Amino acid sequence: MKGKIGLEEHFAIEDTINDSAGFFPDHIWEELRGRLLDLEGKRLRLMDQHGIETMILSLNAPAIQAIPDPKRANEIARKANDFLAGVVRKHPDRFQALAALPMQDPDLGTRELQRCVKDLGFIGALLNGFTQVGDPNNIVYYDLKQFWPFWSEVEKLDVPLYLHPRNPLPAHAKIYEGHGWLMGPSWAFGQETAVHALRLMGSGLFDAYPKLNVVLGHMGEGLPFSMWRVDNCNAWVEGRHKYPAKKKIGDYFQNNFHITTAGNFHTPALLNAMMVMGSDRIMFSTDWPFENIDHAAVWFDAATISEADRIKIGRTNALKLFKLPGA
Repeated sequence: MKGKIGLEEHFAIEDTINDSAGFFPDHIWEELRGRLLDLEGKRLRLMDQHGIETMILSLNAPAIQAIPDPKRANEIARKANDFLAGVVRKHPDRFQALAALPMQDPDLGTRELQRCVKDLGFIGALLNGFTQVGDPNNIVYYDLKQFWPFWSEVEKLDVPLYLHPRNPLPAHAKIYEGHGWLMGPSWAFGQETAVHALRLMGSGLFDAYPKLNVVLGHMGEGLPFSMWRVDNCNAWVEGRHKYPAKKKIGDYFQNNFHITTAGNFHTPALLNAMMVMGSDRIMFSTDWPFENIDHAAVWFDAATISEADRIKIGRTNALKLFKLPGA
């Protein structure tokens, strides 16, 4: 399929590049480093070869979210966003941008979002999971009340927010001790992000701001498969679930969330997601440079879905959600 749009596609600047160094063996680092820093060479050639018209770019992880000092986090976020804006200006037909935000201070995060959307032309934001604030061991999740004014501005600006994974801190990762292979994208990324997303759904956030659109990668971090059980476990027990939200968790998942195929190129998982969410809320992505563009594109172009759904998932859903030309 030609004209695909990928929206979990990453880059790095020199200030954040080393955040990605620990995710692969040392002998792979040179290749990954080159992929992250390259925006106009191999990346564009692979896009052309595999029918990807546009990449919506975002900063690597955890980057800004792992800088405990608010001032420094704001400085690096602005630097990365200014750099990315320059890339998009140079290639507006091939790249769009998601903002990196200093959520150490919700006001700073809100102001940077406003600047990126209103002044730089960004089409949304991406947050790399929880944010460390002050003490590196002090973390915050975005369902907390101090972030609700930020969410109000996200709704007002009418842009999507991509909730991207990061690993739990070592102090919170005892279950993985002795099994480091479970960290990162094989398991810990998805578990951490799924819980964060469920916290948002159960907090009442989407009752207060019903027009919010949150995007999850990796075929929804396992949530499409688990959503029925989240709402219906121990159904014979009256009042089993008690949370501030007014509706079933699955209602928010189906109405306020979108998912991408980033890093999960598996047709049964795609079909499960389509049965749970419908094809209008799923979008193609590769997760470049951590996954291969050819692996994503060759799989998707041959996946056993209808051509109408392939066009929606591969292109038109992203055009509509991000209000891109041609929507």
